[in-house]
Amino acid sequence: MPETQSHRNFIGIDFGTTNSSVALADGKAEVRLASFSFRGTEMPSFRSVLYLEQFRSPGGAKRAHSFTGPAAIERYLEASEKGRLIQSLKSHLSSRSLTGTEVFGRRYRLEELLSRIIGDLRSHAERQFGQPIRHAMVGRPVRFVGAETTEDDDFAVSRLREVFAMAGFEQVDFEMEPIAAACAYESTLDHDELILIGDFGGGTSDFSLLRVGPGVRRRGRTAGDLLGNSGVGLAGDAFDARIIRKLVSPALGSNAEARSLNKLLPAVPAWIYTNLERWHYLSFLRTNNVREILKSARIRTLEPEKIEALIALIEEDLGFQLHQAVQRVKFELSHSAAAEFRFCDGTLDLKIPVERGEFEAWIAEELAAIEQCVDALLTGSGIHPRDVDRVFLTGGSSFVPAVRRIFSSRFGGERLRGGNEFTSVAHGLALRAAASV
Repeated sequence: MPETQSHRNFIGIDFGTTNSSVALADGKAEVRLASFSFRGTEMPSFRSVLYLEQFRSPGGAKRAHSFTGPAAIERYLEASEKGRLIQSLKSHLSSRSLTGTEVFGRRYRLEELLSRIIGDLRSHAERQFGQPIRHAMVGRPVRFVGAETTEDDDFAVSRLREVFAMAGFEQVDFEMEPIAAACAYESTLDHDELILIGDFGGGTSDFSLLRVGPGVRRRGRTAGDLLGNSGVGLAGDAFDARIIRKLVSPALGSNAEARSLNKLLPAVPAWIYTNLERWHYLSFLRTNNVREILKSARIRTLEPEKIEALIALIEEDLGFQLHQAVQRVKFELSHSAAAEFRFCDGTLDLKIPVERGEFEAWIAEELAAIEQCVDALLTGSGIHPRDVDRVFLTGGSSFVPAVRRIFSSRFGGERLRGGNEFTSVAHGLALRAAASV
């Protein structure tokens, strides 16, 4: 008997720069989310990371084994001799110059590395949902990280399509991530609305203006229901990097000076601190060259205890734990006017007070870019803020008060909505897949 729509299941995949999620919608538009275990806790998202570890086969040949998602992080943290941990691979899709990277003497194409993450994500969802997955509605940002033109975005989509094919998918359809979030919000409505969707990921912030609601669904969605969209290639990762740069790095000697020929100069090269801003880059600093630089800096600097703390962070490879602490203080600052950055791990013990106003000053440039993007969307669409019925914000950075103020100042706080901030895109993609049949 042929499969009818009422008996079919539809898959939505939100493949994010930092986190990914998978949702299944049945013929009745009821949605289930895949869950992923990390250190005994079930999570609704899958970290978009890849860990490559070298080992010797029984015959003596060296080979690389890959781990992805929560398993990659667990393996990385447990390893005494670290392999290669890679994250934010999605952010390179629009780059024509970055075609791949060399790991353990072998050249890997970017598409091959990404397909390992997507393939494992698919396999996990298959086991959990109890069915093969070969078709999916996949989210994409309005503007990919690093994309400057529509051609750059099209190039990124073509690479992403190849990635999914390499991961075992027979067909994928792409939908803008903010439109998918709008579909999730629409499923809760009993009336039509003109809404603005703000989707804040790890690498991109995307916005769409569109009409949604039961009336729109009944008559059938048209191209005219989407009044406009826009995006900017920055979001949560950029906020985290600012916290590291402004709060943590000074405690580790970024401003420390050393005497050289009767002059005071920076004790440590700035590029070393730049590597702290992406936690998986910390492993790249465990080299003899860096050790010699820091050993010399510790001897010459006026603040040797700060350089000693930096050395401990690198030698004990505490990048992941450091960025977890950054996430915690960012969360606390979203709920309180002041917080304390706490990082007590290995031989390091950092306790640094920070005020929300300081954090907002650090991310002022990013906030301005988001504001400009939203205002350009409204102007380009010919929509006045008073005509927008609701603003639905999703993604982790939507909790940041300074981000929310951008929208409350334009639309009024009573019109802001949120919910399922980390999974609404996957939820909406599954609904979109069901509606497209």
